[in-house]
Amino acid sequence: MALARSRAVIIVFVHTFNPLQDPRWASFVETHLQSSVFHTSSYLDALRRTYGYQPIVYTTSLPGEPLANGIVLCRVSSWLTGSRLVSVPFADHCEPLVASSRDRAAIVAAIQKTVRDGKLRYAQIRAIHADLAQAAGSGNPRTFAFYTLDLTPPIERLYGALHKTAIRRSVRRAEREGVCLESGRSEALLRQFYSLLVETRRRQGLPPQPMPWFDNLVECFGDRLTIHVASREGEPLAAILTLRHKDVLVYKYGASDERFQRFGAMPFLLWKAILDAKDQGLSLFDLGRSDADNTGLATFKERLGATLSTLTYVRWADASRTIFREEHHAPRFPTPTQLCLQ
Repeated sequence: MALARSRAVIIVFVHTFNPLQDPRWASFVETHLQSSVFHTSSYLDALRRTYGYQPIVYTTSLPGEPLANGIVLCRVSSWLTGSRLVSVPFADHCEPLVASSRDRAAIVAAIQKTVRDGKLRYAQIRAIHADLAQAAGSGNPRTFAFYTLDLTPPIERLYGALHKTAIRRSVRRAEREGVCLESGRSEALLRQFYSLLVETRRRQGLPPQPMPWFDNLVECFGDRLTIHVASREGEPLAAILTLRHKDVLVYKYGASDERFQRFGAMPFLLWKAILDAKDQGLSLFDLGRSDADNTGLATFKERLGATLSTLTYVRWADASRTIFREEHHAPRFPTPTQLCLQ
């Protein structure tokens, strides 16, 4: 007599918590191999302080037990774009920290339920890997170019990989012209950086980020945030703001004064940031994303010796809400003409 075989049904429960109130999250992020600066409590707290965004983590781990996985999102609401979940705002990427496909499917289902029950427009995950692109109910994923620079080779090899004309010549020009560098996180450096940022955003036709955002980043990150300002004869020419997470340096913001393009300040700043990262023993420089149609920005990153990969943005939408407005991200690098591309 044949015996009927039954398939066991495995139920996976998903739990949520506030990562700013649960100490497990900071420890989990610090030890997870795929975590980034955008997962950190420092970044999430800066978002909360500035914009009021409350973070939430979805996990299959029981409350009080060590975390095995997690996807962090923030609820964003505005009159223009409606309410949505984003992982996470103003970040190029925020990889889901979930290894098991079964756990990932359960968490995705819970996020989708939140979208439906909360009448949200959508939930969006900004992933480095495309694992979620085939998840049930996801819309057509968007892809972006993503550039990183391996810092492990000897400094001579890194310098040799720089574009001879656009980068190395600009660095030498800056040195000849007496461009000097000051780095830190002082109030004076922050004000110089912000003044250049406001001017750069004005040229791009975009409003600048509010000053409290940068004040909060400085306070939340402490010595893991650095502002580099290039000046000549007391005049700030260009500035960048970097963040550090474990052995990764992240280029977050940059700005320049277009009147002084000829001095090569931006290539000079980035080369000095590479040197500083090498001194600290860091292994990777995250140069962020580039839109497909921004060939000038992509070319500049390639001329730094960076390697191209792909970011995949996946969205789960409320089917009853069909009109979307994509969140706008301006390029964090100045435009190609400001980068002395020859």
